[in-house]
Amino acid sequence: MDLSFGPEYEAFRREVRDFCARHSAEAPRAEVGMAGGRPSEALKKWQALLIEHGYAARQVPVEYGGYGAEPDILKSVIIAEELNQAGLSRGIGGQGPQMLVPTLLEQGNEAQKREWVGPTIRGDVVWCQGYSEPNAGSDLASVQTRGVEDGDDFLITGQKIWTTTAQASDMMFALIRTEPDASKHAGLSYILLSMDSPGIDVRPLNTMTGEAEFNEVFFTDVRVPKTNVVGRRGDGWTIANTTLKHERNMLASSALLDGSLRKLLALMQEQTIDGLRAIESPVLRDRLVALQSRVLALKYHDLRMLTARARNEFPGVSALVTKLAGCEVSHQLNALAIDAMGELGVLYEKSPGVRSSGQWQNQFMFTLGLIIGGGTAQIQKNIISERGLGMPREPKPGNPTK
Repeated sequence: MDLSFGPEYEAFRREVRDFCARHSAEAPRAEVGMAGGRPSEALKKWQALLIEHGYAARQVPVEYGGYGAEPDILKSVIIAEELNQAGLSRGIGGQGPQMLVPTLLEQGNEAQKREWVGPTIRGDVVWCQGYSEPNAGSDLASVQTRGVEDGDDFLITGQKIWTTTAQASDMMFALIRTEPDASKHAGLSYILLSMDSPGIDVRPLNTMTGEAEFNEVFFTDVRVPKTNVVGRRGDGWTIANTTLKHERNMLASSALLDGSLRKLLALMQEQTIDGLRAIESPVLRDRLVALQSRVLALKYHDLRMLTARARNEFPGVSALVTKLAGCEVSHQLNALAIDAMGELGVLYEKSPGVRSSGQWQNQFMFTLGLIIGGGTAQIQKNIISERGLGMPREPKPGNPTK
């Protein structure tokens, strides 16, 4: 089996590799450059350089601030591989560039694309996602935050929860109930709103990482123009699912897993336990090889989905498989890193003996949460079994009052 990409792509690989070598001194290291949920000026400068060369926002049209290249799956893979190999940042990611931008390019109007795509991919505007509510998580269509018409505006009242980086965001894309008389799926609209609007109260939620990545957000008569609706009123469920598709790809991307695997390999080659390098431990090495095979399997599964999207084919439940398996593998990679550090693996934060500034311990906790966030593993398995394997729907509990 020949897994090489061919002469054209190997030449492109050399081009990217040369770029990494020439600019490594000015590039932020991988996963460095975000402070409090916002990109640093150094990361924004690096992002601009990546866009200029077509290594970020590659397929975003030039008129919206991107590079404007034609879709090419293998070139996108090569870019991620070479930046990971060099240990350099892949640029600015997150909810704005990776979730909202592709949604706007598919569903937004011309004015929305021109206003928001460029500033978002450059890191000038930071976004958060207003989906989950206290009584609407896995059953997202049950959201109750409402938008009531008032002239040319909506007055939004309600609550969102588990809102990542809301405390640092400029804008939110939110699922709001604007058609109270419609069915729960048909009564929602996808709305863009400013986090500086009067009536918004953001309350951070501390998690087991020791940080407040998530927030509660309360809305009290928040005025938002009707022109901020993406697509048609009442069509929010369809548009929200477009965003969810991109979210699942982001949370468990093969590029992210590949980067983590490379760092884990380096750690196990350097870290010793009782005088023996972690990579030389048969037990740890067996776990590493098993995870390496799963990362490679997910990489090729990701390529298959990218091919489907390039052909405008619906990938079906394969996207759910990516999220389910990818988040579990990501957590297991961090778990192995902690075990490879021996007794030092229990150290955290500012302990004098902590390794890698405690990033492995932090990510071990954070990736455990991702198995729940973006659609719990249990919900993903139910959908895969019902829609992908044709199994009967899970029975609903009976009403004890009858």
